[in-house]
Amino acid sequence: MGGFRIGGKGRKRTRGVGHQAPHWSIIALFILPAFLLYTVFMVWPLFQSLYFSLFEFKGLARGSFVGLRNFRELLTRYPLNEQLPRAFLHNVYFFIGTMLVQNTMGLLLARLLYAPRWGKRFFQVVYTMPYLISALVVGYLWSLMLNPLFGPINYILRAVGLGSWARPWLGDPHTALTAIILVNAWQWVGFPMLLFSAGLTNISDEIREAARIDGATSWRLFFHIELPLLLPVIGIVTVLTFIGNFNVFGIVWAMGGVNGEPAGSTDVLGLVFYRTAFRGGVDAFGLASALAVLMFIFIFGVSLFMLGRFRKWEEHLT
Repeated sequence: MGGFRIGGKGRKRTRGVGHQAPHWSIIALFILPAFLLYTVFMVWPLFQSLYFSLFEFKGLARGSFVGLRNFRELLTRYPLNEQLPRAFLHNVYFFIGTMLVQNTMGLLLARLLYAPRWGKRFFQVVYTMPYLISALVVGYLWSLMLNPLFGPINYILRAVGLGSWARPWLGDPHTALTAIILVNAWQWVGFPMLLFSAGLTNISDEIREAARIDGATSWRLFFHIELPLLLPVIGIVTVLTFIGNFNVFGIVWAMGGVNGEPAGSTDVLGLVFYRTAFRGGVDAFGLASALAVLMFIFIFGVSLFMLGRFRKWEEHLT
């Protein structure tokens, strides 16, 4: 609605409710710092990686233009031709495991904390605090807790009569990656919980009341009313989870080491990129830049595809 403000020469029409809309230059002034930071730390490095990927490097010295040779080297040079497919599959496993554990638990916690009034804020803070801690700190702490000799996890399992379950979680190639996924899910479960909580809050109570009047149970209300209406939030959570898990580095580095131990069972694309950039030899910059470009193209393309699919599903619901 428009309003009027009394000025020295009469009434002046304003926008908004009692306030004049700021001039475009003021808006640009507030946007400029964020735009500069985003350009310097996101856009410029991206174009720089694309540029470097097309050249030969000898240490820090840029050599001649080589076109797509660095990309071909990634797929044919040993050991990259073995490490990249394995690391890619581990990232896929990381994404699927996170979706099943972290986001499912986040939705469950959001639903459980939606109704009660007492303690709601307290538990929301408790569940969201871990992802405010550095992934390196979380990784080192959980490495100590999972230690097979003095870690409390195995001690508790033995104390409750589940000694057969005790094992070197991070030393066994069959359990190491799963253990890291569970720790990562523990750290980040509060993030999807907050998004799902916001989505549940935006659902009108009138819809819930109408469903209850028609005889819907709590389970039917959730699966047939709330869950379909949460589809936009589920889409956002899925895309953000995909982007985060295909860029995962800190938690894996802290718990599995730079080589993805044991025996490469925790190796991911982020670790391969790190090793290629800092341990890849004299032509490391070109190869690492090529890998960064491939990762960006894949993540960007799949994210766009996911967003498109979720938009179509939303249209079918409406």
